[in-house]
Amino acid sequence: MHQDRTADLIPFTIDLTFEEARRRAAVVTALGPDWDPMAALRGEDEAYALFYSGLDAEQQRTYDRLVAAGVLPGEDQGRAAAH
Repeated sequence: MHQDRTADLIPFTIDLTFEEARRRAAVVTALGPDWDPMAALRGEDEAYALFYSGLDAEQQRTYDRLVAAGVLPGEDQGRAAAH
């Protein structure tokens, strides 16, 4: 039978709050002052609409089934990248 040695363990914790703030600041800096998040979201919406445009009847039925199943967002739900 194994002996329980958890009482011998030393607690180890790391607070990543500072590192996460540093990482986010680095991302915003890398994006630069001209980055427009609303324009990026509009571009993603346009790309999404273009990607799913021109579907034939069978593709449209498959797309509708995927939306109904919650696999793809519907028009009223917005895009995953926009949230």
